[in-house]
Amino acid sequence: MTAAAAVPVLTSVALARLIAGHISLHACMAGMRMAAPLLALREGYSALAVGVLLSLFALTQVFLALPAGRFADRNGFKRPVGYCVLAAASGAGLAVVFPVFPVLCLSALMTGGATGVASISLQRHVGRSAQDNTQLKTLFSWLSIGPALSNFVGPLAAGLLIDQAGFRVAFFGLACLPLMTWLWVRRTLELPPIPVKPGASSRQAFDLLRQPMMRRLMLVNWLLSSCWDVHTFIVPVLGHERGLSASAIGAILGGFALAATGVRVVLPLVAAHLREWVVVTVAMLVTALLFAVYPLMHTAWAMATCSALLGIALGSVQPMIMSTLHQITPEARHGEALGFRLMAINASSVLMPMLFGTAGAVVGVSVVFWTVGAGVAVGARSAWRLRPPRAQAHKA
Repeated sequence: MTAAAAVPVLTSVALARLIAGHISLHACMAGMRMAAPLLALREGYSALAVGVLLSLFALTQVFLALPAGRFADRNGFKRPVGYCVLAAASGAGLAVVFPVFPVLCLSALMTGGATGVASISLQRHVGRSAQDNTQLKTLFSWLSIGPALSNFVGPLAAGLLIDQAGFRVAFFGLACLPLMTWLWVRRTLELPPIPVKPGASSRQAFDLLRQPMMRRLMLVNWLLSSCWDVHTFIVPVLGHERGLSASAIGAILGGFALAATGVRVVLPLVAAHLREWVVVTVAMLVTALLFAVYPLMHTAWAMATCSALLGIALGSVQPMIMSTLHQITPEARHGEALGFRLMAINASSVLMPMLFGTAGAVVGVSVVFWTVGAGVAVGARSAWRLRPPRAQAHKA
């Protein structure tokens, strides 16, 4: 953990400005992720083409995450975020001038990549600002609220603008959001640079996986990310099989998002009493149980209950993962570790839906739920082994 004398304290006002900046940039991407596919569908493009378009929002982050993390380690916070603001605003702005499918694909690459890179820089900055482990959990709990709110604000704003003034105006409004990000974060104080040891530039990101704790964390993070993906992808299919209406399916998924946001609001209030490995282990066991019973639910209310409970379990995990990541990696490589994590998550988000769809068509969606749930249950042992050595020695 960074010494308190070396790094200035992150005040509540400064944290609020960072969260607001994160919301503005992430909302641009979330709004584009709703508006661009909708325009493509109205122009007569197939569901396959729309699926490709959606995957592009995550694809750029797979390739940019590691270089972005290293760039943040070398250059701090504001320079990477400034580039991201320009990229996101330009990406959405291109759709204003040329609202055609190829340009929408380019816009998806630019806004998605910019959001991922900015998230790495922001998480690194906040993590380095924490004065102790309790504050680390608290800060990341507050920070995790931003993307959840963005996923509500961005699509809502885009939808209202589309209905009132058309797609061009909606894209213009979304292009303005990243500029608001810069207004929020431009006064952020840069943290002291970290001296780089000779030969450090030659290290490979996969060297981080030589640490057993890092391997366990990446496995746990991938399992939980897959749970998020499988729920988002399979619930509409399962709801359709149950004969539920589109509004009911939407409400089930909405309940999941609200529960995930709600638990992140509560976490900062109780962070001092939480242990990261305990929260993650319990969340994995609860998730495995819910995945076991989810396919047995046949009414909208029963599925909504499972969805909300799952949102609480999965929503509690990200702040704990981020806190653990900053504790087990060298300070000079925080950005690189964050980039490695983001690369893994987005690669999963690109590939796993296709795997889920193929498996669901062959063996049924219920079996997909049960298989993923079983994998999470087995992975809970790795989550429990994320205990710091001091905690293990104390217990012994």
